[in-house]
Amino acid sequence: MAEPELPNSDEIRELKEKPFTKKVALVTALFAVCLAIVSLGGNNAMKEMLLTQQQSSNQWAFYQAKVLREHLYRAQKMRLEIDLAVAGSSLSPASRQQMNETLKQFAGEEERYRTEKKEIEQEAKTLEHERDINRAKDPYFDYAEVLLQIAIVMASISILASSTTIFCFALVSAVLGVLMGINGFFLLVHIPFL
Repeated sequence: MAEPELPNSDEIRELKEKPFTKKVALVTALFAVCLAIVSLGGNNAMKEMLLTQQQSSNQWAFYQAKVLREHLYRAQKMRLEIDLAVAGSSLSPASRQQMNETLKQFAGEEERYRTEKKEIEQEAKTLEHERDINRAKDPYFDYAEVLLQIAIVMASISILASSTTIFCFALVSAVLGVLMGINGFFLLVHIPFL
């Protein structure tokens, strides 16, 4: 197995003293700062997406419970209406009044659940919308991170190779990464394939 070749300390000192190396190192540090910001944005978008998905699912489960209760009261109300129709005049006035009051109570409960479920449905749809926004942001952050990581690597290679061409490639990659990151935060432009 071949031994790895360690860089000569004189060569490293010489690289440090070159103005190109210092400038590229400083710019690479800026790339790293941008990468940290974009990574934070991506992590937050993912967390928000998962949180709002969970909250939305909870709201839809709550909605379903309200629907079941609404149907239960509707069924009880319908059964009571049938009983009133069948029993008709054979009921005493007190029994008829009690059944009518119970019928009104069932109708009121049915209406209450119908109203409550509409509010819950609206809240669930709002949460789904927030989830969708964060889902749309996430790919921009992912691509921004990749482009900024490429920029950092290429900038490091440009130092070792003393190549302005490679450094220009790193700059282009970083600019694209920053633009993708900005778009991840603000969704200014929709890119079709993302």
